[in-house]
Amino acid sequence: MPRITPLALALSSLLAATPALAQQQADKDARTLDTLIVTGTRVADRTVAESQSPIDILTPETLEATGTTELATALARALPSLNFPRPGMADGTSGVRPAQLRGLSPDQVLILVNGKRRHISALVNVNGTIGRGSSAVDLNTIPVAAIERVEVLRDGASAQYGSDAIGGVVNIVLKGSGEGGSIALGGGQYSEGDGKQWQLSGDAGLDLGGGAGTIHVAAQTGHQDMTNRAGPYQGSAPNTGNFPGVGQTAFKLGDPDVDHAALSLNANLNIGENNLYVSAMSSKRDITSFAFYRSKNHSGQGALLAQVYPDGYVPEINQDARDRSVVVGLKGVSAGGWNWDFSYNLGDSRLDFRTQNTINYALGTASPRSFYDGALQYTQQVVNADFSKAVNIGLEYPATLSLGAEHREETWEQSAGEASSYFGSGAQGFGGFTPRNAGNYERHNYALYAGLEGDFTEKFSAGLAGRYEDYSDFGDQFSGKLSARYAFTEKAALRGTVATGFRAPSLAQQHYQAVTTNITSGVAYETGTFPAAGAAAQALGAEPLQAETSLSYSLGLVLQPVERLYLTIDAYRIEIDDRIVLSSNLNIANNAAAQALLAGLGITNVTSARYFNNAIDTRTRGVDVVGSWNVPLDASNLNLTASYNYNKTEVTRIAPNPAALSALGANLERMGRDERGRIEEGSPRDKFALTAGWNLQRWDFNAGATRYGEVTARHASNPAQDQTYGGKWTLDLSVNFRPNQHWVATLGADNALDEYPEENVYANSTFGMFPYSLYSPFGFNGRYVYGRVSYKW
Repeated sequence: MPRITPLALALSSLLAATPALAQQQADKDARTLDTLIVTGTRVADRTVAESQSPIDILTPETLEATGTTELATALARALPSLNFPRPGMADGTSGVRPAQLRGLSPDQVLILVNGKRRHISALVNVNGTIGRGSSAVDLNTIPVAAIERVEVLRDGASAQYGSDAIGGVVNIVLKGSGEGGSIALGGGQYSEGDGKQWQLSGDAGLDLGGGAGTIHVAAQTGHQDMTNRAGPYQGSAPNTGNFPGVGQTAFKLGDPDVDHAALSLNANLNIGENNLYVSAMSSKRDITSFAFYRSKNHSGQGALLAQVYPDGYVPEINQDARDRSVVVGLKGVSAGGWNWDFSYNLGDSRLDFRTQNTINYALGTASPRSFYDGALQYTQQVVNADFSKAVNIGLEYPATLSLGAEHREETWEQSAGEASSYFGSGAQGFGGFTPRNAGNYERHNYALYAGLEGDFTEKFSAGLAGRYEDYSDFGDQFSGKLSARYAFTEKAALRGTVATGFRAPSLAQQHYQAVTTNITSGVAYETGTFPAAGAAAQALGAEPLQAETSLSYSLGLVLQPVERLYLTIDAYRIEIDDRIVLSSNLNIANNAAAQALLAGLGITNVTSARYFNNAIDTRTRGVDVVGSWNVPLDASNLNLTASYNYNKTEVTRIAPNPAALSALGANLERMGRDERGRIEEGSPRDKFALTAGWNLQRWDFNAGATRYGEVTARHASNPAQDQTYGGKWTLDLSVNFRPNQHWVATLGADNALDEYPEENVYANSTFGMFPYSLYSPFGFNGRYVYGRVSYKW
């Protein structure tokens, strides 16, 4: 006879005691398919199950179960087609990390908040990480405590929303209830003993009474300690390069040190028959990441460093990141039955940079140890007018006609640092922006758009959308989209779309310029990033940027074979022409002709150069499979989900080198093998996830297993050093205990089995000091154990 444990007795007691609650939870989860959606449609009563495009709905419970307060991390764990690596030692990208959908560039997915365009970050990613060259939204500026749900449209939607929606749309819907709220305190650390974190968050709703409206506020604050997974120096002695002693660990490779705080407000006020809505968010993060270690022998500065940093030093790159946004709108219904919505949207991102624990060699022992390096700032203002109405056009049911107009103004500014930050060789680790780098740039565009969507019969629905957009800096663009859905039965339906799209080059991609120090195999290179329309880049063959254009197709099958079991299979193909990429680093250290050209422009000591260009076409093909099964038990409820994404991107065309670049030497290629590899093989080829949630009256048990497919890092010049990192499984576990209806205590472990990616081979590890690839889709920190206590009312 099997032994009955106390735990089994306790669980059986709970199962017997809670049938009513379990059934309520099962009904709630089953109604997810009936959730009304606002993304990708103007029809007022369209649900998830009826959507003509694939839509994922992520609830607050889903986000909380991921065990993180970083929105991008939570989305990556919940969505099979979203990738969010965690690179370290990548300057500004270590703190403002990009996420990608379906293996595309991070700025090829549009982010909305309450259906309104979210501003992008001021940062442009110029480092050797996934998403290199992108200028995207920083998802982690949005507090998770403020989110009611996230709607993810996995389909091209430029015809509906404009630029950036080539790969899809993520719409973050904020909590708006006038009642209820929560407060939570949590913390944890990695099994290695570092990366300690704590978070305090809360939200509350207020009903203004008498039907006047509601206000919902949320706040989140916390701290994250750095992690370090660098290895010891395994080179030979004596060391005369930029390395520590044999066996010494000097680099810092991992997560940055972060202090963060965010606030949000979402208000709906009734003014007569109309609704005034306001949403506002503000976030601030103090981020400290780490540059390359400088030994006491660095650049022949031994005598100076003996007085200042006799043991060498690791420069620190500090970012003061501030994001603010406000949307104000008024909507209602006219006497003629038109739904109208007028709104104003202001968003701003500012990054101030400092280099700390460093030195400017040109200033000798009098050099400061901390420098203000300058700032990047992006501001967006959008005015929208939207109209929709149910119209009879001879169909079995009324169709929805939508019309709209938009005007958007954007500015991007690069400000110079203090003189000592860029004088001579500049601050080590991250030299300041010079007055030559500084500039203020702006543009505006307007758009007109229309759509028609309706149900032709009880089984067949279709939609048509078009958008014309005109930019002041590069011209106009038209996008169109056709979508349809046919239900063979109540349990099986076919859906598909054909769409054209575009993405405008960001102002940062057009105008960012800087000279920074990069170190490869212990050798320092001064790398210049030059604007494509500037004299330096044009001397190297650059041309002014133009918009990317896309053509995408999707075809999907929606199945509900039995009650509470839901399965979708969606295949897609996305072709992007004139894709904007940052060129590979052009090695001009010993190129006399290139050096002479740059010297004539007043630019010296640059050993490597790069610029943005429309150099390639790509084709992305893949399939998403998502299944969910809600199993109501006698006294509990079991939720099972399985999801799979297969994704392959190929570079189908590389533009030949411009004549000006070819004239400088045959070895200069704008699209090197490392950059092509990053696009084609840098993100997982596939991703598979299984999650299970067992809900009882007082307990919830959650488990999630994810397999990340292989990734490959190609070497810039030596194919023998290409390395493929095999697929890996991770397991996330958590348990919730509810002593009553208000309190919840959580204990969990992310990556509970303490899985690490495959290590770099020695030739790719910089003498063993960088054991892990920055491409790893789940990072390289190991197990994170956490706890949380929350109170809800």
